Amino acid sequence: MNDRPCPSFQSIVVFAAVLMFALLPAFLPSAPPPFVAQKPAGGTAVYGYRVVNAYPHDRQAYTQGLVFSDGFLYESTGLHGASTLRRVQLETGRVLAQHALDRRYFGEGLTEWEGSLLQLTWTSNVGFVYERSGLTVQGTFRYPGEGWGLTHDRKRLIMSDGTATLRFLDPRSFQETGRLPVLNGAVPLAEINELEFVRGEIFANIYRTDRIARISPQSGRVLGWIDLSGLLPEREKGVPVDVLNGIAYDGRRDRFFVTGKLWPKLFEIELYRRE
Repeated sequence: MNDRPCPSFQSIVVFAAVLMFALLPAFLPSAPPPFVAQKPAGGTAVYGYRVVNAYPHDRQAYTQGLVFSDGFLYESTGLHGASTLRRVQLETGRVLAQHALDRRYFGEGLTEWEGSLLQLTWTSNVGFVYERSGLTVQGTFRYPGEGWGLTHDRKRLIMSDGTATLRFLDPRSFQETGRLPVLNGAVPLAEINELEFVRGEIFANIYRTDRIARISPQSGRVLGWIDLSGLLPEREKGVPVDVLNGIAYDGRRDRFFVTGKLWPKLFEIELYRRE
């Protein structure tokens, strides 16, 4: 006969609870690694900036896409229930016209094509075609995966989806015609966000950084980096702001505009080679 005392029920419960909490981490998904911005690959040009002008920008605009055309800014804003397409007066930041998306859509990248405006959505797999003057919806198009940034090189649409690969789309059928892996040196460049085609290069915001990558549309190689650290003064950050996002180019006057999500200012800048 075993004459050792039986453990109490309370002791068993305590032991089981300790064991459960000890083993729990093994069954949970691992946390994502902390974000670390890639450094420019060796030998890659780095550009600084000079502020030419600073213009008012709507603090409620969660900027996802930006285009300059016929003297106005056209802006796609995000967030469910707050996504819009808007025409904005550059000098005052005043919203002159606006189309609100259904709350199920999260507005994303924006570009102009032959007088129409094309807007992506984040996870809904649908884009919208607008008549530019009235911002009225003319049609929709579909695509797999997420929509982030959108631009064009006068022959094809160029789309980002948050990965290190850009997609090329036919601007009339919206069918995918090719893909372009983007490399910073030998390393894939992930989280490519808002796009603008500038003087034969793809300029791309990189999510969660203060940098813009200059990408070759032929090779996918990062040709240079634009470092916009410190662009928004600290005194402007009293009300919460989000990341740098939004690139627009005025090809007629060779002007370059940038802003960020919920930023109070939109900046016209000029670039100079720093490294």
